[in-house]
Amino acid sequence: MSWLLRWLGRILLALALVIAGLLSPLAYIETMCRPQGTPAAHASLLPPDWQRPEARTLLTYPEWHIVHAYDDYAEVIRTGEPHQFGFLSSIGGFWSSLCALSRASGEHGGFDWTTKQTIYTIGVSFTTELLLKAAYEETLGRATAWARGPDHAPLDDLSARQASDYATFLQQVPWYKWDFTRDAAALDAAATNALRDRERRWALGIEYRVKAAYAQVIEAAVASVGADQLRLRAVVTGITPATLAALPDVQVIAERPEGIEIEAPRYRVFTRLAETIAAEGGSFVDIAGNDDIMFTVITDAPSMDGAIHSFARQGNPGYRHLVLLPVAGLTAALRALPPGALEHIHDY
Repeated sequence: MSWLLRWLGRILLALALVIAGLLSPLAYIETMCRPQGTPAAHASLLPPDWQRPEARTLLTYPEWHIVHAYDDYAEVIRTGEPHQFGFLSSIGGFWSSLCALSRASGEHGGFDWTTKQTIYTIGVSFTTELLLKAAYEETLGRATAWARGPDHAPLDDLSARQASDYATFLQQVPWYKWDFTRDAAALDAAATNALRDRERRWALGIEYRVKAAYAQVIEAAVASVGADQLRLRAVVTGITPATLAALPDVQVIAERPEGIEIEAPRYRVFTRLAETIAAEGGSFVDIAGNDDIMFTVITDAPSMDGAIHSFARQGNPGYRHLVLLPVAGLTAALRALPPGALEHIHDY
């Protein structure tokens, strides 16, 4: 009985250390990355129902960091191996960027507790997922890749395509709507008797099926509280109502002295829309009730003037920069960027 109690104590201690390790970034953010500054008053041109907290332009980034991580991972495994991906670097990028964003949020309304709950939850989940994946891919995954030889097995290539499709999907649709069960079935159908394929079918099949079950739980939870608004409103000048109305899925709401009020889709579609408005010579006056907005830029340089945070990408070339600027200067800044440099506009 004494040996059982000793082992039980060791297991409980190990679990406590794991939990403490996973929660330590939260403690760091709460103590070392406090919001700085106070928000300035801003009179919005939009109805109250279409106004969103300005700090959200900063605090939407952590979710997108996960999207970018999946895209980086897909690119790494397209030509290389899963164990070559920097799992720890990707985890570190999440928490270091959140620290910078938390500090910058003070002048834009701060880091409210409801948003913290969401970001901390996805951050701990992301950290746990990547640590488990790193532990597996650096051991058994690496061993079967070595035994396979330099050429990819069929499921190596299939899983790379699945990862790439998933990363593209996440740019506009919540992750829990992805059909992980379909991916698991595709692995089963394409697997050969090669050791690497059997290992990939087993390992990724478990991962996909666990995610499929978890996705159902999250989707049910989201349905109970209501999904986030998929459209936003903005006020634009320097462009005609007819030109705006001709843009895909854009609705002209009203013309006023300050500009033209429009309603448009959010997320990646809005990024492409803003590029089009910039190219047509238009400018934003107000977006979702705010006068500041953040976007991410990819350049070859490790730093960028005015960036809140900068770091290297994986698999894909270049460095990502988080840039905050006034809404009124957004389209001018977009026109000044080299082609392809804009990654995403964080639309609250």
